[in-house]
Amino acid sequence: MMITRAKKNIRVAIDHTNVIYNFMNGYDLIIPVYNEKNIIRLIDYIFINSKKFIKIYICYDDENDITINIIKKSKYNKSLKIIILKNLFKGPCEAIKTGICSSKANALIVYPADDFNNGLMLDKMYEKYLDGYDMVCPSRFMKGGLIKNCPLIKYIIVKIISFSLYYLSEIKIKDPTNGFRLFSKKLIERHPIKSKLGFAYSLELLVKASKNNYKITELPSIWIEREDRKSNFKIFKWAKDYLKWYFLAIF
Repeated sequence: MMITRAKKNIRVAIDHTNVIYNFMNGYDLIIPVYNEKNIIRLIDYIFINSKKFIKIYICYDDENDITINIIKKSKYNKSLKIIILKNLFKGPCEAIKTGICSSKANALIVYPADDFNNGLMLDKMYEKYLDGYDMVCPSRFMKGGLIKNCPLIKYIIVKIISFSLYYLSEIKIKDPTNGFRLFSKKLIERHPIKSKLGFAYSLELLVKASKNNYKITELPSIWIEREDRKSNFKIFKWAKDYLKWYFLAIF
């Protein structure tokens, strides 16, 4: 494995099943978390809507993150295989790398911790992987997609990036910055993530996949910004990594 930051000894497993998994048949879910009060509802939601996932990796970086205690004290469905991982470094991008390092599945999906709208998409994304695609991109901007309650400045920036990349680069994906993604283990092993900030990994892998002729497709998705909590999306703080891959895509 080419990503070396995560160590095996950071794993704290909540493993309540003796099932022997065939890693050729299914995908792992990676969920970066930070004080997710509704994490058990999300786990139940995934269990109801997805039938082909193998493991759920819950990745965190703060010892005081309430998400972890909520999971440990909960009575969630014990047929699930949930792995709790502590990142070595802070931020969602590092959480994603931690999950990647630990997963043995051939397909991985990064899923938002507050997404209660796209559970039915997960198995459909995996079906696209079985059809030969190395990256499947949920899109809020293609026909059938939806973005709602998004802060205006965030919407404008994301829309400008998406529109300009579509028409100025070879990337014909209408939602290139969406952190919700499926990618093959083959892609990530051959092109390890360099980004360190935010969800810039998604644009980075999209650029690398496009330039190296991997098969990419997209499916319509729904994103409804939650009104009951402050968004963890920090566009200006993460701009450096996004802009790097934005310009590499164009030039």
